[in-house]
Order: sequence, then structure tokens, then C-alpha cells
Amino acid sequence: MKFLRNLLATIVGLFVFTFIMFFLLIIIASSGSEEKLVELKEKTVLHLKLNKQILEREVEDPFEGLPIFAGMQEGGIGLMELKDALKHAADDPKIAGIFLETPVMMAGISSIDEIRASLDEFKKSGKFIYSYAEMYTEGAYYLASVSDKVYMNPDFAMLEFNGLNIETIHFKGLFDKLEIEPVTISVGDYKGADEPFVRKNMSEEVKGRFTGLLTRIHGNILKNVADSRSLAFDDVKNISDSSLVNLEQDAVTYGLVDQLAYRDEVLDLLAEKVGVESAKDLVFVGYEKYRKSFSTSNTSKNKIAVIMATGTIVPGKGDNQSVGSVKFAKEIRTAADESSIKAIVIRINTPGGGALASDVLWRELKLASEKKPVIASMSDQATSGGYYLAMACDTILAQKNTITGSVGLFAMLFNLKDFLGNKLGITTDHVSTGLFADMYNMTEPLSEYELNYLKKSTKHGYESFVAKAADGRGMTPAQFEPLAAGRLWSGDEALENGMVDAIGNLEDAIAIAASVAGVADDYRIRVYPVQKAPFDEIIEILSGTSEEEAIAKRLGNLEPFLKSVKTLQELKGVQARSLVEVKF
Repeated sequence: MKFLRNLLATIVGLFVFTFIMFFLLIIIASSGSEEKLVELKEKTVLHLKLNKQILEREVEDPFEGLPIFAGMQEGGIGLMELKDALKHAADDPKIAGIFLETPVMMAGISSIDEIRASLDEFKKSGKFIYSYAEMYTEGAYYLASVSDKVYMNPDFAMLEFNGLNIETIHFKGLFDKLEIEPVTISVGDYKGADEPFVRKNMSEEVKGRFTGLLTRIHGNILKNVADSRSLAFDDVKNISDSSLVNLEQDAVTYGLVDQLAYRDEVLDLLAEKVGVESAKDLVFVGYEKYRKSFSTSNTSKNKIAVIMATGTIVPGKGDNQSVGSVKFAKEIRTAADESSIKAIVIRINTPGGGALASDVLWRELKLASEKKPVIASMSDQATSGGYYLAMACDTILAQKNTITGSVGLFAMLFNLKDFLGNKLGITTDHVSTGLFADMYNMTEPLSEYELNYLKKSTKHGYESFVAKAADGRGMTPAQFEPLAAGRLWSGDEALENGMVDAIGNLEDAIAIAASVAGVADDYRIRVYPVQKAPFDEIIEILSGTSEEEAIAKRLGNLEPFLKSVKTLQELKGVQARSLVEVKF
């Protein structure tokens, strides 16, 4: 009987394996074949439902078109690809306008700014943008406010328009209960990244800088909303600060929404705008399908390398959600040495990470800049280690609402002796060859000498950080110091104080790189890291490397706590990292 069960299991296993390999071969074969462009009808409306996370670049779904594998990879919407589609739609005679139906935005403020600017540019073509949602989160409304007309459900709808906030999760109370002693060495009164582990609240220095940062960014957002809605800035600020939009009609009364209407009524208005008889005659095309209606191929021999540095900076190869120093150093060297690549743009969207890993990448960018132009483009965040990367570049571009700076370092160790002994009944003993051989263990408190030892090395690292930043900005360390000490800045503040060279987006950075390289009218973009082949992507997905994203999705509102715990695991060695996250 046991033999028959094993035989049956083997046969089933072989059948499943053969079935999967059959579909993999189909995918691989289809990936190499040319796809026909989607044909559009006249008066087509581009239907934008930005209901996925906005990523710096789009990740191709190897399972696309195969219902049996549907949902195995959720993916996201690439910012670069979305902006390309909007640019093409503005000149596309088949596209009559845009119907924006996005109640929630999963994107950073600067990413929304870039999409918003592309939509604003689209309107210059004379085509319309109508927006509708049953409810709007703050970020979604900020995007929708650029539309010609904004509609909202008349009953039980909600429009969130009450400002920004920064919330920090503090572990000190937990550590006190568990008798865990965190030992932190921080350089910079405004650094604050270690505060969640040693305080139960923010220090006055950190809270003051956060307040200034939020005020500046929120002011930029309110000004854009006021301009788009033809309202006075002070009025819009009062609406937000006093949270005056309570009922649906309030949104219309205060000018944030044009009309309350059900979706079918909005479609009737849309049909009238397009010039068709009824809503049934409307022709829509979604973003994913629209991308397949045009080609962006370019055969120029000159290339501009765009290196996407997104996620925490870590030593080693890293993964898809991090900037591994080994992997990205290789990408930078490849771009620097390849003769067809005339310039490099590094797109930075990171809170930083390991100081050593950041320094390794700084060095590679510095060496690359000796061979060809290297331009930095800051996205939502380029703080601490993120700024470390930027300061090696010839020119730094930030966006107005980019969060940058946080030039400072901290180190952290944990003393688990009381936790292990008093809570778990575990004791340890040791022998060593010298007085300080066990300095980095977690079962004894640090002596005064050991603590001073760590302070000295962290202070030295900070001084090196400031010196390199000052040199990159044409300042002395003494001149740069008032901008450092862990202070955070918005992009426009960073321009005012000399930490960046200009306000601009990725396209602006690419244009500067091409111009400096002398290929302004003849180049194509090559994005690094190069995406994996479909077969490799499939194996990675089937092997469960997306487990973290799946867990985060199931946790919902508890996901920030998961991120905080993951951060605890990553705090090894001296850190050039910021833990700030602005929430809509």
C-alpha cells in the first residue's frame, strides 16, 4: 500500500511539473514574439485607474495573458511608463480625453507631483480630464484636483483634506518591559533615527524640524490645489487646517469639487463632452492596454544610463526592494565603462541605510564622474545614505516636495543580558584573548571605554560624511555643518541652502545629462538594473521571494509595524539612515 501511495505521489508530481513546464515554455516562446500594436477607435477616452502602487519603473508581469496564473504577481504602475503614456496621449488623435477614477493613491508625494505635472501638461493639448470617485483620500484628491472637472458621489462619500502628518513608532516601552537595553550612538541633534529605540516620544529638536518640513511641503501642495481650482491660497489653507469638508456638499461649497453625481450621471456628462449620443457609446481604453497601442523604440547608438536606486541601502547584493552595494557598484561600473553610454543619471528614492554600503556606492559614482557626466535625480526621498549617493554627482536635481538631507550617522547595539537571564532563564559565560574581544556581543553592558570607542568611530564617520558633502557642494565643512546634524529638508529648501542645484524631475535630469554629454538630440534611455528574463522572474515568483509583499498586504494597517520590526533587523553597523515617512 505504501509503495502504491509513493508511486501515485510521484506520478502526480511529474504531471504537475510537466504541466508547469508546458506553460513556462509557452510564456518564454511568446515573450520572444513581436506583439501587434493595439488599434484604437476614434474618440477613445483614456481610463486611468491608478489602483496599484506607483513604482519608479514598471515590472513586466511574466504571467500576463494567462488566466491560470492570474494574481500570482500584483506588480505596480511604473512612473516612467505612465508619464510616457500621458505624453503620447496628448498628441494621439484617437484619444479624446482622460477619465481619472482613482480614489486612493499608493505613491509618495513627489511621485504624485510628477504624475500631476504630466496631467497638467496633457491639458495643454486642449483635451479634457474628468475625475470621479466615491471617495478621495488626501493624496488621491491632490492628484484629481488638476482635472478640469472633479465629481464625487452625492451620498456617503468622503473627501479627506486635512493635512499631512509624521508618526513615529517608539519601542522604548517594549524594551523596558522586556529588560532590553538599546545602546545608541548618534551624531547630530536632529538625526532622530535612534529616538524610537531610546525615547517614548520625539525630542524637541526633531519635532521642530519635522514641523518645519511638513509646513513647507504642505504649503507647496495647497498652492498647487489653489492654482488648479482657481481658489485663494489662504482659503484653501483654512479649509485644510480647520477640516471644513465634513459633508459631501461642503466639498462643493468650498470649491474643491465641481459637482456631486453618481457614476452613471458622470458618464452621461462625459458622453456629452466627447460628443457621442449616450454613455453606452463611450469607448474606454485602460492604461495597461493603451501602453500597447504605441511603440517607444529608439535605435540611437548613444545611451543615457538611468540607474534606479530604490529601497534601503544594504551591503552585498540586496534584493528587489533594496540597493545592494555589490550589485549597484557593478551596475555603476558597467555604465561608466561602456562606450555607448554617454552619461549616467542615478534616480534616488531611498531613506539610506548602511554607512559603509553608502560609501562604497559614493566612491563608484565619484569614479564614474571622472569618465562621463553623472546626474542625480531625487524622487520622493533621498535622505542620509540617499544624499550620500547624490553628493558624488556633478549635478543634483530634487523636486519641491522631495525629502532630503539627514546628514548624520548613528550606531546601535542591544544588551540582552537581563532579558535572557530574568525573562528566559538563559545565562552566558565566555573567555577571550583580550579585554575587548567581546565588545560586540549582546550579553554584557558596554564599558565606558567601549562606549567611547564606538562614539569615536561614529564621530569620525560623521566628519567624513560632512567633509565629502561639503566638498561636493563647494563648501568647507564648517559652512556645511549648519545644514547637517541630521536635519531634514524639502527639495525647495535644499535648493535655497545650496544642497541641490536645481528643481526638476527625472526627465529634466536626463535632458541635462544628454546636453552635457553632447547628445541632446540623439540618444535613448537604458534603465539599470536590467530586468530579469521572464523565465527567471517566474522561478523567483514560484520560489516565494514575494512573500514579504504578500504578508504586508494581509496585515493592512499593521504593515508599518512590520516595517519597523524589519528595520530593527537591518540596524547592523553604523547607519546613514532616516526613518521619516510623511503620510497623507
